[in-house]
Amino acid sequence: MARTEAYVGGAAGVGAFAWRGGFGRLWSAAAVSRFGDALSGTALPLLAHALTSDPLLIALVTACGFAPWLLFGLLGGAIADRVDQRRAMWAVDVLRGLLMGGFALAVAAGAAGIGLLLALAFALTTLQTLFDNAATALLPAVVPKESLTSANARLMTGQEVVGRFVGGPVAPLLIGVGLALPFAADAATYLVAAALVASLRTGGPPRPPAASGRTLRREVAEGIRALWGDRVLRWLCLSVALGNVGIGALIAELVVVVKDWLGAGDYGYVAVTTGYGAGTVLGGLMAGRVVAAVGGRFRTLLLVGVVQTAALVAFGTVRALWPAALALGLFGFAGTVWNVLETTLVQQRAPKAMLGRISSAFRTVSIAGTPLGALLGGGSAVAWGLNSPALVAAALLGAGAVVLTPLVRGGDGTTFDGTSLDSTSFNSAASDVTASDSGQIPHTTP
Repeated sequence: MARTEAYVGGAAGVGAFAWRGGFGRLWSAAAVSRFGDALSGTALPLLAHALTSDPLLIALVTACGFAPWLLFGLLGGAIADRVDQRRAMWAVDVLRGLLMGGFALAVAAGAAGIGLLLALAFALTTLQTLFDNAATALLPAVVPKESLTSANARLMTGQEVVGRFVGGPVAPLLIGVGLALPFAADAATYLVAAALVASLRTGGPPRPPAASGRTLRREVAEGIRALWGDRVLRWLCLSVALGNVGIGALIAELVVVVKDWLGAGDYGYVAVTTGYGAGTVLGGLMAGRVVAAVGGRFRTLLLVGVVQTAALVAFGTVRALWPAALALGLFGFAGTVWNVLETTLVQQRAPKAMLGRISSAFRTVSIAGTPLGALLGGGSAVAWGLNSPALVAAALLGAGAVVLTPLVRGGDGTTFDGTSLDSTSFNSAASDVTASDSGQIPHTTP
């Protein structure tokens, strides 16, 4: 009951404070950008499928879209802790808008091939490593700590409403006019989002002056050690990492499963992704109530992991369009509840001065297996059948849920105000990191 009241209070805080303090502009920027992503995200797999029927090549596009996290994710987090996050975000959006605009011209000229798709996916995600870490670090400066769960839920819900129910239906219309048009529209939304973020008056959280001789490499190492030193984030990160191998397999071959295995065509693909979007919206609206009903955030995470596993089993075995759309809707519902809780836990447990580094370490480790999962999805589709990527994803998500059992046995160690059963060891480690003027990497207890 206490958790329910804390969640409702947080929602009120967002409504009364954060919209005036800049959350409204941040939310609008996220929604506009998500609209553009929905357009290009629908068109890109269809373009890849039109250029090649090889599942492995299609999977390679997805793999290139995640690989930069392995190469630059930790660096992006360290930079996000050093710079003004607001400026970093709008500058990155301007660059992404220019890249997407150039790609739209190439598509219009008939010059887009698989190689260009691979390069675009790699470049956009490279920029995203800085943008996402900066956004995670900026939100606590805009929203009170007790309102973070509600703010994250509203951000994710708003993005899905705009993406799935505005961008999703519009995408086929634009594609019908010309395949380059969704990419051109996406380029414009990046520039609009950049203007909205640039208009924010709120900067990032205050950072202590950097000690003499401190390097990006040392600060990256501090973020990794701090993440590993927190029992809750460590187990959560390992669970997400395992599940994301399965997610990589699923998203890499989703267009193949829907169009070739289900035989649903382009509009069937839109119907399935719209079903997924409907589930994610409902999950964002219901996240707080689900946690209250289940009786703990770690129990909720375990439950939604099991639900996602069951939904993917149904998606990969029932060969009909509407059951597939319903299964992905359930998958999306559970996934949004998971994402809201995961993001909030990272924001609440990490010290503000290290939030960029800790969130980047979390993302890098958790995303590390996604490119491998994408290739696994392509290989399984060739070896075991076009529906096998969904079943492979189900098995890996189920294994990821099992990883959470140590946290469930230990109880819900975190409250909505950030206190935790493990707070003593983590806060001690964090203090060592922020006070490390000698330049030595502090030791944290796993």
